[in-house]
Amino acid sequence: MFHVEQKSIAMDLKKYIREVPDFPHQGIGFKDITTMLKNHEAFGYVVDSITNVFRDKQITKVVSLESRGFIIGGALAYHLKAGFVPIRKSGKLPAKTVSMDYELEYGTDRIELHEDALDSDDIVLIHDDLLATGGTALAALMLVQKLNVKKVYFSFICDLSFIITPQKDLIRDYDNHILVSY
Repeated sequence: MFHVEQKSIAMDLKKYIREVPDFPHQGIGFKDITTMLKNHEAFGYVVDSITNVFRDKQITKVVSLESRGFIIGGALAYHLKAGFVPIRKSGKLPAKTVSMDYELEYGTDRIELHEDALDSDDIVLIHDDLLATGGTALAALMLVQKLNVKKVYFSFICDLSFIITPQKDLIRDYDNHILVSY
């Protein structure tokens, strides 16, 4: 189930998120969160809002995806008193890893995390800046499940709700929090 922040109590984050037309490909309206990150009130609102949702969930690790996910993910880990675990593109982590291949609209990609990054008693919050097709989020879920974690939650700054895919349907089965829906 996706939980979207209610407009009446939410800061209007859309005014802080720049849309870049035709990036990275023709016809794509890229949601650029760097304009939100440079505003301390908007940045703080994002971190505080997500922290408040997951404060009582006993999160032990925040897992975030390269690279924009690292920015908020690290702050969430600090505020939730949890460890931070990066998921990186293939070949970027120095020690032994587990990996997951996933489909892109224009090919395949691979993500990895250290094989000793998570334990079976971990309660994990997977955070990323954007939920589009759900392919990357589903790959992250499958990757952390390889390490037999206890429970998984998701948080996203933005959801492109007009994109409906089987991957998003699978993620919907987990407890999710989304701040902005397009």
